[in-house]
Amino acid sequence: MSTPQFIQLYQHNAAAVAQELLAGLSAPQAFTSPKYLYDALGSRLFEAITELPEYDLTRTEAQLMQLHSADMARHLPTGACWIDLGAGNCEKAGRLLGPMAAGRYVAVDISVDFVRQALDVLQRQHPGLPMAGLGTDFSGGLDLPDALDLDPAQPRVLFYPGSSIGNFTPEQALGFLRSLHQACGTAAGSGLLIGVDLLKEPAELEAAYDDALGVTAAFDLNLLLHINRLVGSDFAVRDWQHLSRFNKQASRVEMHLKARQAVRVQWPGGERLFAAGETIHTENACKWVVPNFEALLRSAGFASTRVWTDPEKRFAVVWAVA
Repeated sequence: MSTPQFIQLYQHNAAAVAQELLAGLSAPQAFTSPKYLYDALGSRLFEAITELPEYDLTRTEAQLMQLHSADMARHLPTGACWIDLGAGNCEKAGRLLGPMAAGRYVAVDISVDFVRQALDVLQRQHPGLPMAGLGTDFSGGLDLPDALDLDPAQPRVLFYPGSSIGNFTPEQALGFLRSLHQACGTAAGSGLLIGVDLLKEPAELEAAYDDALGVTAAFDLNLLLHINRLVGSDFAVRDWQHLSRFNKQASRVEMHLKARQAVRVQWPGGERLFAAGETIHTENACKWVVPNFEALLRSAGFASTRVWTDPEKRFAVVWAVA
């Protein structure tokens, strides 16, 4: 049995993280990057969110992958190197490696420590499949290091499920997708397999990000505790409430934390007075219609697309040939 290779590019820089967070908190419209929602507790809370009746995105995508796996196998290259972006527990890709006859698997996540155990399990399930873990922050674009020793003649399948592309504005998404097109390499048949959440009724979208049990609210509010640890601030969770709202003009659900009353937040070397009702913008979840997303992929350099949707057209899985 092969032993997975591990490459750690990302190194936590406490000063840089604090600088990034405080710049966002000090902006006229305070904001944070959604990546800070995912500390250890945040990651567990998100797993719980995917089980909620209001949030069917993960379940619908899994059903789509299972229902159309045979047709996907006819369109995707066999023997390809699968590059799993935001691999986490590797489960989504793990269900496809066999049916898609993968030739290699690379799990990409900001922390290899998180995927190491999952890769060990996956390697036992596919003992003859070469595997690697790459620890890198690809939110600003994907750069595959030479140390991976990728075969330029082997086609690549970049796998980006879960509609994480929705965290980007359309302008950011275009730049990010261009970097993925570049990372597909030059081998014939390479491309991107990506999950995309589709536009629905605003009330339904808002409920998906503000569930009745309050799990998403806990997920959002936990960000404040994470920020306290990262920058030494004194956010008190009781001073804030979770807010989900659909921005029709931008076609996205926005998550905010809203101050319940005027509150002063302090951190080493600075502070900010938040007025009652003032918000911190914590996440975007852009929603697409299929033709617009296909046009975005073409603008990023992809040549052609094949789209699979559920009968209600709630979610799409798109194969974009590089």
